[in-house]
Amino acid sequence: MTSRIGLRPLAERFEHLVAVIGGQRFLKMESLNNDIPFFICDYRATEAVEMARLQKQLINRLGQNGVRVLEINLYDLSIDLLKRREGSDKRSMWDQVVDEESSWSKEGLLELLQNVLDPREHLTPAIAKQIHETPHDVLFLTGIGEVFPYLRSHNILNNLQSTAKDKPTVMFFPGGYQHSLEQGTSLNLFDQLHDDKYYRAFNIFDIQV
Repeated sequence: MTSRIGLRPLAERFEHLVAVIGGQRFLKMESLNNDIPFFICDYRATEAVEMARLQKQLINRLGQNGVRVLEINLYDLSIDLLKRREGSDKRSMWDQVVDEESSWSKEGLLELLQNVLDPREHLTPAIAKQIHETPHDVLFLTGIGEVFPYLRSHNILNNLQSTAKDKPTVMFFPGGYQHSLEQGTSLNLFDQLHDDKYYRAFNIFDIQV
């Protein structure tokens, strides 16, 4: 079942996000019953451009209200990791991928990127570094759709459980975060691809102001 607020116009959803994320109960992680402070902001894949603009407006609006947002775009972070990782021929992995992508099979490219961007070994430490170096009140994770299938949402969240636990984390997800008694809770990327079950996050549109 999708949140009713999540189906409303973007302007209404924006005001809900401002009110919830800017609230002290959210920022102090109250009423979580010791659950991990992970929240999913799901949206229709067709709203990607509008949502990117909304994210920037949301960061600005929250900043005006004294709420510091650390945004980590996983696509940008992935490119940065590839540029900093040296390949077998002394070039960066990024240069190697750009120059040789057309000669690799899809399977080979997928295996390479999943290795270099492994959530446990590489991605989570890079996120942890930004978390520790940048003062913030809430973490935004964006760029989820752009890194699929090299990175999967549930793997990212699972590996962040011990790293991003001291401040609320909001993942902006292009698809549905759905709840049902029959199928449990699941992330459905682009509302078409079942990204596996994930139970430990809250739909932010279900959070009361």
